[in-house]
Amino acid sequence: MTTQDNAILLFRNTMRIRDGHLESFREAIAKAVGFAEQHGPQLMVETFVDEERMLAHSFQLYRDSDAVRTHWKLADPYIREVMEHCRVERFEVFGEPDAEVVAGVHSGLGEQCELTFSPRIAGFVRLAMAPQT
Repeated sequence: MTTQDNAILLFRNTMRIRDGHLESFREAIAKAVGFAEQHGPQLMVETFVDEERMLAHSFQLYRDSDAVRTHWKLADPYIREVMEHCRVERFEVFGEPDAEVVAGVHSGLGEQCELTFSPRIAGFVRLAMAPQT
């Protein structure tokens, strides 16, 4: 296994959507994901909504810690807009980010939610996928 193989990071963000904000949340997420698709360093971004429980789950896959830092620099206005409509309930980091990204995640979330880090054991990523409909 190379160092690059170990650098992959997967973030899972579970957000509680504020009452009365579902449609605004959807619009803000669509805008943020559209921006990430065009300009962001992520290898993958997927967001799912559980309307019954008013929860959203966002998954973001990064090549390495440098990509996370690039995302933070580019996407801050979009993140702020999304956060007007929700609060982070749980944030999970899969992989081993460098110390600067660990500190950035801690400082960005503070004590507002459950935060976990899980080191990678093994895996692979298939980047070629069928077009979405």
